[in-house]
Amino acid sequence: MIKESIRTIRQTLLSPIHTFLKDSRAVGIVLIVCTLASMILANSAVQADYIGFWNTLFDPEGGHHYHYRALYLPNSYLLWINDGMMVLFFFLVGMEIKRELTVGELSSFRKSILPVLAAIGGMLFPALIFTLFTKGTPYSHGWGIPMATDIAFSLGILSLLGKRVPVALKIFLMALAIIDDLGAILTIAIFYTPHLDLKYLLIGGGIFLIPVLLNVLKVNRLIFYFIPGILLWYCIFNSGIHATIAGVLLAFCIPQDKIASLEHALHDPVNFIIMPVFALANTAILLPDDIWGALHNDISYGVIMGLVLGKPMGIFLLSFLAVKLKLAELPSKSGWMQLIGVGLIAGIGFTMSIFISSLAYIEKEYQVIAIISVIVASLVAGIAGFIFLRVLKPVHAIKTGS
Repeated sequence: MIKESIRTIRQTLLSPIHTFLKDSRAVGIVLIVCTLASMILANSAVQADYIGFWNTLFDPEGGHHYHYRALYLPNSYLLWINDGMMVLFFFLVGMEIKRELTVGELSSFRKSILPVLAAIGGMLFPALIFTLFTKGTPYSHGWGIPMATDIAFSLGILSLLGKRVPVALKIFLMALAIIDDLGAILTIAIFYTPHLDLKYLLIGGGIFLIPVLLNVLKVNRLIFYFIPGILLWYCIFNSGIHATIAGVLLAFCIPQDKIASLEHALHDPVNFIIMPVFALANTAILLPDDIWGALHNDISYGVIMGLVLGKPMGIFLLSFLAVKLKLAELPSKSGWMQLIGVGLIAGIGFTMSIFISSLAYIEKEYQVIAIISVIVASLVAGIAGFIFLRVLKPVHAIKTGS
């Protein structure tokens, strides 16, 4: 009796938690709570201690910003989060990309072309709009900020709409966001690498051949991938390329039959530990006295207009061209208006946009403006997309491409 009572109490207490963790909306809710908590603490009476904690240097006399003693490691909590913990996030994203390319929605031309072209439009148009607002200013280097779509937030908003959004449209947005992430990863590697150390880059390239060879030889023991993976991270970190790229490279070497179990194992730790900690650390910003004035800035105009208008414009226009040229077809039970609504929701940048903000600008003032703008733009895009799809009459059956 006692054991059954304990089991009942445990199930009563834990079942809602497990249900919450499995709900796609949960990730977005947790990130929102962490962001609000972080910004409140950063602008409260404990602001100096709170902001100072994330930026505490482990070895302030060690010289170079990235050096920790003689090991050349990140030397603050913020750097360990962005250069260390976030590798697991990119590792998870990398496996999702590989899975979709091999057996998922991107595994054939007909399946992949629409979200691929939509994602390209959704990256080019925001970058172009940002460039138009910041051309000739010190802010122009931030053109990559409004390119990203946050998978967790965007799918979380769609899940709130229930059956009003067909499953095919949700898969379309997921595939688009995954390709978007790949674009953001390439953007970081190519355009937001401040310096290169060829010695570490060459050594890292040699180490990368180990997991590639293991994959070719069909070695399934994951430990043999993770050991060179750690060494690869260290070399890429010290090469000047952002260390998170190591996560993506290693992910593409993982055996296909191991990806599902790894994704399952990493889903909760990444989404409910790493991502919230990332949000806490990277939104620990001291808000300017005149927030409204900060939003009247070329950075703000570029980010907000890029995400809120550029995203849906780019996604819709390239999708329209692909369908009219008969290269692709619309997701089943979806029409053009539904595609516009999904384009609006894709304007939720958040995680990747905030991440790129920290890389695009050295000046803390510019970073703060960019991050505030990303939060505002993501909020506007999410609300606009939700309302648009909520009031839109669902499409039960349409002729593809009509």
